[in-house]
Amino acid sequence: MSNLKTGSTIYADVWVFCEAVDGEFLPVSFELLGKADELARALNTSLVAIAAGYRLDTKKLTAFGVDRVIICDAPYLKYPSEIQYSDILSRLITERNPGIFLFGATEFGRSLAPRLSAMRRTGLAADCTGLEIDQETGLLRQTRPAFGGNLMATIITKSHTPQMATVRPGIFPAPAPVKNSKTIVETIAPVELETGISLLASKNAERGFSIADSEIIVSAGMGIGSKKNLKLVFDLAELIGASVGVSRSIVDIGWCDYTHQIGQTGLSVSPRLLIACGISGAIQHLAGIGGAETIVAINSDPEAQIFTVADYGLVGDCIEILEGLIALLSQSAPIS
Repeated sequence: MSNLKTGSTIYADVWVFCEAVDGEFLPVSFELLGKADELARALNTSLVAIAAGYRLDTKKLTAFGVDRVIICDAPYLKYPSEIQYSDILSRLITERNPGIFLFGATEFGRSLAPRLSAMRRTGLAADCTGLEIDQETGLLRQTRPAFGGNLMATIITKSHTPQMATVRPGIFPAPAPVKNSKTIVETIAPVELETGISLLASKNAERGFSIADSEIIVSAGMGIGSKKNLKLVFDLAELIGASVGVSRSIVDIGWCDYTHQIGQTGLSVSPRLLIACGISGAIQHLAGIGGAETIVAINSDPEAQIFTVADYGLVGDCIEILEGLIALLSQSAPIS
């Protein structure tokens, strides 16, 4: 077993904070459990799911093969509170000494994780797009875009624990549920804190459809040439039942709405199929498509960076290829 040691204390397990809203775990929680399982296996240590809230269904966590689930379930935890949650987690860290602690980079996660890292006097790598174990040191290598997305920085936390990171939703694919009858479920009851904050009312905002929910995406970059040509991307998407995504440059010049933007400053997506049309493959954009299962790239430049991550590549004029695909598919499924 590869563990970290500071003084006489050994830091081992890989923890994932599984965020829940109204008792339902967010998809990023399952995405993180899949990646954390890989990290735990590399370290030959245990995977632990941590959750706090009210009326939580632990079966939804044990279905992902975790070794241990630690649940704090109480009425006063129904609405997330950084003060309450950070106290719970800090106490647990003191008692259990985890080596790695991962959080989803949600609105709440981005608030909770920094507060907790400050309380524990440890580092935090935010908005990571890659996580792996260094085989020589056993340390967590945390990769994220840096300098405005122009570089990818790999961060390690040598001297403080736990090693903490937040990961944007959609970066890693969620694993398929598995059965693990050996999962240990533990319930803890923390002391309720007087926060000085009273909740008067709450209302859930309606969430519309997002391309991050799509299983098939056709995306476009500046190689599409013009706003007029962008219609070809929408036509192909309609024919194959896909959503449309675009690079930041397309949004910046006003050819498409921000809700379609994929990348570091847009959405992170994890479709089963992504067709990239005229996208060069800038680091900022690649940061948003890391969770895609299969990537098909169409670009006239054989040296385009997008080909380094593509499963299939077509070198050629994307307009001609799109027109050919649309003509072929339209024979059996005309565009409405």
